[in-house]
Amino acid sequence: MPAATGRGQDAPDFSPAGAGTDYIMGMATIGRRNKLSIERASGPGLYLNGGELGEILLPGRYIPKDVAPGDLMDVFIYLDSEDRLVATTETPRVMVGEFASLQVVSVNRKVGAFLDWGLSKDLLLPFREQDDPVRLGEWVVVYVYLDTTTQRIVASSRLRRYLNKPGDTYTYQDGQQVNLMIVRQTPLGYTCIVENDCFGLLYHDHLASPLMIGQRVKGFVKATREDGKLDLSLDRAGYQRVTPLKVKIVELLEANDGRLPFDDNSSPESIRTTFACSKNAFKQALGALYKSRRITFEKPGIKLMENTLYSPGRPAKPAIPAKTFPA
Repeated sequence: MPAATGRGQDAPDFSPAGAGTDYIMGMATIGRRNKLSIERASGPGLYLNGGELGEILLPGRYIPKDVAPGDLMDVFIYLDSEDRLVATTETPRVMVGEFASLQVVSVNRKVGAFLDWGLSKDLLLPFREQDDPVRLGEWVVVYVYLDTTTQRIVASSRLRRYLNKPGDTYTYQDGQQVNLMIVRQTPLGYTCIVENDCFGLLYHDHLASPLMIGQRVKGFVKATREDGKLDLSLDRAGYQRVTPLKVKIVELLEANDGRLPFDDNSSPESIRTTFACSKNAFKQALGALYKSRRITFEKPGIKLMENTLYSPGRPAKPAIPAKTFPA
């Protein structure tokens, strides 16, 4: 029987003879996505080349149309409910080495809680790995790791075990933009995971509105304290944040006939939603625009003036003629 050489064959040849010897040989990694070549077909599905892990079954329900021997399959590798190594084309919400907020879908009194991570087999959060006891329906932030003894993928809410101290692996600079994940609320603010590396703190007085546990946001390093901990902000420090914000306000004014229904009295929530900044930063930007005669206050709202350049002592051009701002 001749070997099938690619996609589009009427009857792909999955026999050992058709498999040949030129498949891409890769070492499969449990708990991550892998690109593995098709070795052969069987009743349950396709067997993929897992390198040192041997052949890995891709069950029939996950097999796409028009595949042939040697084709690469993008799959996630894990142990099924019978502890067999299997592949799936589904993508879980979190993979080994990552943090995520997942919901508790069941609790077993003997072993622990099970979390919904987007696959048919739920993810185990053992009792020994729970920082605090979890309840059915609760959302919990966890780290996902591979138990090297059992080769099972397991979750842990004991996050400190899997995080570094600030500065251990990276040196953070004041004003540096970072990726944040909200972990828990405290009396001072919100504890965050910074760049999947260490903890930091967002203070309540730097926030326009509450945040959700598990939410991912962009932030900035406000300061690195003497104890190595990071103070964070959702806005750039000082006037570093004002220049880009001024540009954004003017662009929105120009796109809305020279008027916006926002000013010093607007709510922090509406400002955050529209301009992605705190009310304090917004007021600083408005003050700078007013001082340079780019806007006037209408109470309520602001109006764009025609002049693009202004220097003290030179009369400013009049404001753009009034138009009705869209509701």
